Amino acid sequence: MLYAVVDIETTGSHASEHGITEIGIVITDGVKVVESFETLLNPKQPIPPFIQVLTGIKDEMVSTAPLFEEVAPRVFELLQDKIFVAHNVNFDYSFVQHHLKHAGFGLSAKKLCTVRLSRKVFPNLLGYSLGKLTRQLGVKMDRHHRAGADATATAEVLHRILAEDNGGHVEAMLKSKHQEQNLPPHLSETLTQKLPTAPGVYYFHDAHGKVVYVGKANNLKKRVLGHFTGNDTGSRRQSFLGHIHQVTYQVCGSELMAFILEHAEIRRLWPIFNYAHKHPVEAYSLYVFEDQRGYLRLVIDGKKKHLEPVYTFNLLIEGQSMLRKLIQQFDLCPRMCFLDRTQGPYLPEQKGEGVQDYNSRVMEAVAFLRKNLPTFAVVEMPDGDKTETSCILMEQGRFYGMGYLPKGTLLTQVKELKNLLTPYPDHDYVRGLIYKYIQRWPSKKVEFAEVS
Repeated sequence: MLYAVVDIETTGSHASEHGITEIGIVITDGVKVVESFETLLNPKQPIPPFIQVLTGIKDEMVSTAPLFEEVAPRVFELLQDKIFVAHNVNFDYSFVQHHLKHAGFGLSAKKLCTVRLSRKVFPNLLGYSLGKLTRQLGVKMDRHHRAGADATATAEVLHRILAEDNGGHVEAMLKSKHQEQNLPPHLSETLTQKLPTAPGVYYFHDAHGKVVYVGKANNLKKRVLGHFTGNDTGSRRQSFLGHIHQVTYQVCGSELMAFILEHAEIRRLWPIFNYAHKHPVEAYSLYVFEDQRGYLRLVIDGKKKHLEPVYTFNLLIEGQSMLRKLIQQFDLCPRMCFLDRTQGPYLPEQKGEGVQDYNSRVMEAVAFLRKNLPTFAVVEMPDGDKTETSCILMEQGRFYGMGYLPKGTLLTQVKELKNLLTPYPDHDYVRGLIYKYIQRWPSKKVEFAEVS
């Protein structure tokens, strides 16, 4: 069995937009080196100054170096039918595979990551970067951050790993179905192994514990691992994978609850890698209030924390359309509802009616609107747990919240039910999810005749 230990220097962090400035390949049988290859490469783009400082490779050094396409046949020959080894193997592999593909060569090789293997074979070390690891293992390394020297040092680290691997970690990594090779370099396989197969919401955290992504799943383990399959070399995906250091989760009673919780958590945490679901909050609400003359007035205004709205919505035009329908149906005054800015007497004054008569029509309109906004619960038994029932409550057309009910809870009074649930922010996206769900599963809907 031969191993191709690879190290590259690049102009950036993702293969689709950056080039390789140097490549080093060391072929070993696991005990001794049998062949080596090293060359500078012209990346066809400027090398950023900080990378020049880090590697010592300047633009003028690579200006006359061969293009990757020119050395691709030799690189492919060295890597073919070998086990691809690198320190943080997915980085090197993604670059080499990407540039080989553009040169007309298809690379598909088994991989070994010396970062992950070192953590297993040499636990409790102070660090596992190549520099720290070689110092702790007593491996000589010249010219750190140069491809040939780093590949040679990584090959020696591999020799130490193979000699000390009494737990069969190398063999396990080489199994075709072994998931760990696909994981981000900083994410422990132990964390993913503990993931349940139930519905829920998962959180990816960065090195400081901050949540950088929130997702939902019908099967938590399958969905989380699904993030790490494929070979997308784009900057967004590579940055995403590089930030992941930890995963946590919350199990939910149903996939619908997972959808709702995901939406609420994205809005609460605003993770940097969640590009969807960052909808604006309901910016407007319909309120009823009494003016100085005793008239009840309907008004659309921005959402107020300490006022109870009749209804909430995202778009001003949506609220204005709803209010115009009420005005027409119940003969209300457009000027008193702030939809008509013209001067003159109000409608009740024109009709010669009293305050109470006009107010009664306003209350009829409000009652009509509320009556047509349903109150119901979505209930279902979580898989594998027959002691409690999951419950999602819609109150007068608005999402109130969700939670779990003790066995035997009677769904008769909304007020009592609310005491058992956790309130969540209402949103039209969430309302849409719930309405679609009960259309598909009408038997899970429990309606309430009156709101207490």
